[in-house]
Amino acid sequence: MTKLFITGATGYIGGDALYAIVNAHPEYEITALVRNSDKGAQVLKDYAKIRLVFGDLDSVELITEESTKADVVCHFANADHVASANAIVKGLAAREAERPGFYIHTSGTGILMFTDIKSSTYGETSEKTYDDLENVSEVTSLPDEASHRNVDKIVLAAGTNHSDRIKTAIVCPPTIYGPGRGPGNQISHQLPELCRATLQKGHGVKVGTGKTYWGNVHVHDLSDLYLKLVEEAAHGGSTADWPGKPAIWGAEGYYFCENGEHVWGDISELVATEAYKQGLIKERDVKSIGKDEANGLTAHGAALWGANSRARAKRARATLRWDPKGYSLKEDVKPSLQEQAKRLGVEPGHAKVAAGEAS
Repeated sequence: MTKLFITGATGYIGGDALYAIVNAHPEYEITALVRNSDKGAQVLKDYAKIRLVFGDLDSVELITEESTKADVVCHFANADHVASANAIVKGLAAREAERPGFYIHTSGTGILMFTDIKSSTYGETSEKTYDDLENVSEVTSLPDEASHRNVDKIVLAAGTNHSDRIKTAIVCPPTIYGPGRGPGNQISHQLPELCRATLQKGHGVKVGTGKTYWGNVHVHDLSDLYLKLVEEAAHGGSTADWPGKPAIWGAEGYYFCENGEHVWGDISELVATEAYKQGLIKERDVKSIGKDEANGLTAHGAALWGANSRARAKRARATLRWDPKGYSLKEDVKPSLQEQAKRLGVEPGHAKVAAGEAS
């Protein structure tokens, strides 16, 4: 019986991944770390068989203990939390070599923004694109100043220094979109926050010239990648091998997971046009904003909308036959706007409703 220990069960990423895993494999024994009984009730409402343990990411003794018991640890909660990553490694390293544990860690392609952030260049295009297969060593040796890099290094080192006991994989999502299916938060960040800022400002916004690129993936496709990795782990490391097969775990077990990329200025135009069409704003213009204003609209807004994060997901397609099928980021603009308008209490303008222009 495969035993899983997961963090972030009520988060956007973790909740959707949990849904995918439970529905595909109800036979797995799952333990979830939750902060309190209210969070626990959210989980048990949908998944009565899940075992709960109560604590937070600083509950290192608990995390270590549960990691030792688990066959697979899925860390969905926080890409930057050093103590919890170290606790997971400590717990898995205590297992017997005959029964190695698997550590699936969540990072993020914010790790690729370091050049723009260092030079404070926001809103301009970069041609630099990373990949996780032919040039994976470039990704696993990024400078320490890169976001998430400190915890990535902990995970990578664990898969090297304890390779007989710990098999590691790092999943590095880009812009995630689409409604989640988990028991807690079901909304992503970058697009919804851009929609909210547009509604609050009354016009579209872009950082600088708006020419920066990010990859994107539907949350259900991201969860399918997590599911495939969990299934590989449940089979002891691999469900199929062939000559020259790229690594799934360890020093090269790094996974981008995009299904295309977008230019943030183009998304800003779509958001503003749709908001105007819906009668939610009075100006359809998209106005340029600087670093400070972007950061004032949402945390790290200058980087999230104005720095480049370009990557190609080759490893998952080659090794796991990952085949993303979700609808596009552009198709998520209208429902994201409607959700943010509902949350803000913004109603379509009466003139547009009367004219039949809002839909």
